[in-house]
Amino acid sequence: MSTQKRDDDTASDPTSRVDVRLTVGNKAVYPGQGPCRVGGIIKRVVDARVTMFYHLTVLDDNRVNLFVPVERVQNIGVRMLMEESEIPGLLAHLRKAVKIGDTWKQRATENLKRFNSASPYDLAEIVSSLTELNATRPLTVGEYRTLGRAKRLLICEISEVMGETKGAAEERVDLALDARTGEREPVRVLVAASASLGTE
Repeated sequence: MSTQKRDDDTASDPTSRVDVRLTVGNKAVYPGQGPCRVGGIIKRVVDARVTMFYHLTVLDDNRVNLFVPVERVQNIGVRMLMEESEIPGLLAHLRKAVKIGDTWKQRATENLKRFNSASPYDLAEIVSSLTELNATRPLTVGEYRTLGRAKRLLICEISEVMGETKGAAEERVDLALDARTGEREPVRVLVAASASLGTE
């Protein structure tokens, strides 16, 4: 994806918010980890310097704890959850055709950038492109894991935003993919099986 294309996508992405203010009890999205609950601010001494950290708990089944320096939260790319009004646009994005890299190395590089962006629209592009690729040939083990991870993160955010189960959120994602590809079952199998493979 060219720089211009990514800039255009960022401009049209409602989640590209510049100002991030985390409040105890609120939810935010950490790049590559997904939705988290803000548990509070913790003071720690690091290299003889007092540093303030946000305590974030990842809202997946593992409930991993993250400690993010308050002064770096903006640079890391932490953002607020999407608004409910933004979900239809995200699902519509899943139905769009996405350019697929010619080699696995190109695809891996581009997908890493998408994960690091923390944008749900970039996650949708990973899911869309790898689902489309899987319809024509088997994915590599790495791509298989990437698809499962991206879809889980996307489903988790939709679930949190809509206040519904992950199963209901997955149904929304699958219906959006069905509208474009007509392929549902392979995606369901990939997500279920990828959990046993771990994440990249």
